[in-house]
Amino acid sequence: MARRTDTRQRMLDSAADLFHTQGYHATGLNQLVNAGGAPKGSLYFHFPGGKEQLAAEAVTLSGERVAVQLRDLLHAAPDPGTAIVSVLEALAHNLIESDFRRGCPIATVAVDAGESAVIRDACASGYTSWRDVIADYLVREGFPDQRAASLAVLALSAIEGALLLAKTQHDVAPLRTVAEYLRTTFTKET
Repeated sequence: MARRTDTRQRMLDSAADLFHTQGYHATGLNQLVNAGGAPKGSLYFHFPGGKEQLAAEAVTLSGERVAVQLRDLLHAAPDPGTAIVSVLEALAHNLIESDFRRGCPIATVAVDAGESAVIRDACASGYTSWRDVIADYLVREGFPDQRAASLAVLALSAIEGALLLAKTQHDVAPLRTVAEYLRTTFTKET
C-alpha cells in the first residue's frame, strides 16, 4: 500500500501522463483520481484549485522533466549539430514507443486549455525554459547571445511543428527532416 504522503505526487505524476496523452478536456476528474490511486476527496484536498490547478502543476512538472532531458541530450553530444539531431531522434523514439500518443506534453494541454490563464502561464513557462536550455547551450558552444536566442526560438518552433505533423501522420519523417535542417543550422560558421 502506498504511503499517504505519496498521494499528491502520485496524482501529479498520473495527471501529467493523462494530460500528455489525452489533453485537458478529455481527462475527467474521476479518471485523475483513479489513476493516482487516491480517495475521491483527495483531489481538492491536495489541489484546492481543482482540475485547473492540477493541470497547471502537471504541465510544470512535465516541462521541468523535458528541460532536464533536453539539457542532458544537448550536453552529451560532441557538437551542436549532433546535439540537436539527438534531441529529435529521442522525440521520434518516444513517439514510436507510444504508438504516436506522446507528442509534446505542453502542446497537448496548451491547445486544449488555452482559455485558462493559470494553465496558459504554466505552458508558457515550460516553453520558455526549453528555449532557455537551448540558447544557454548554444552560448556555451560559442554562438553569440542574440544568434543563440534566435536559433533557440527557431529550433523550438520547428520541433513543435514537426512533433505535431509526426503525431498526426503517424510518421517520424517530419522530425527527421527538421533534424537535418537544424543540424546544418546549428553547425557554427567558420
